[in-house]
Amino acid sequence: MSLYDIVFWGWLIMSASVFCLLFFVSAPYGRMSRPGWGPQIPTRLAWLIMELPAVLTIAIFWGIAGFPSAVGGLCLLGMWELHYINRTFIYPLRTRTTGKKTPLVIALMGATTNVGVGYLVGHGIFTLGPELGTAWLSDPRFIIGVALFAFGMTLNISSDNILLGLRKEGDTGYHIPQGGGYRWVSCPNYLGEIIEWIGFAIASWSLGGLAFAIWTMSNLVPRALSSHAWYQKTFEDYPTERRAVFPFVL
Repeated sequence: MSLYDIVFWGWLIMSASVFCLLFFVSAPYGRMSRPGWGPQIPTRLAWLIMELPAVLTIAIFWGIAGFPSAVGGLCLLGMWELHYINRTFIYPLRTRTTGKKTPLVIALMGATTNVGVGYLVGHGIFTLGPELGTAWLSDPRFIIGVALFAFGMTLNISSDNILLGLRKEGDTGYHIPQGGGYRWVSCPNYLGEIIEWIGFAIASWSLGGLAFAIWTMSNLVPRALSSHAWYQKTFEDYPTERRAVFPFVL
């Protein structure tokens, strides 16, 4: 097998392992934050360390491939960077996390996985995959994938906006979110991100896109279930009709 094949199959095995592990150990950040995970750094800095490799790595592999100008590939690159520029630079500045800390080990783990994802997606699309020219833009896979990506990103950002609006200046507590996707699930922001990367996988029709969609679900589904249980435990009046991440199902 090639190095790419080894990384791809290793990624699927790691995704399955992480999926199982997160049912027993919740990642210690956000509302699940707790001591005992080593040195901590400001949360905004942790976001930058975690997400910046995703912005850079795929662009580096685009460059290694010779900066291919096929329109379909450039659209996929733009979709990726649109998400991660928001996640790396814009979202952290909008959060009310002054004084909050995140374990350094979590930031470094996130950075490492984003380098791996950048390799799988960037090298897979721009070097190993077929050239995605203008004809790809009218392919049903691309059209469906982009539509899902756009819907998922809209849901993700609108859900984040609701969460960010819950806290007033100086407020660091937690409240019950209302409206939007929160009418149906506790974590519509996670649902939106899952839909985004399923859409990207379809639009790119690549092994790297598939690996990242699976990785996203393996991390966010258990996280959503933990968050849902936390909400139910913390708030006695929490809406009983809400599910964790998939409306009416889970």
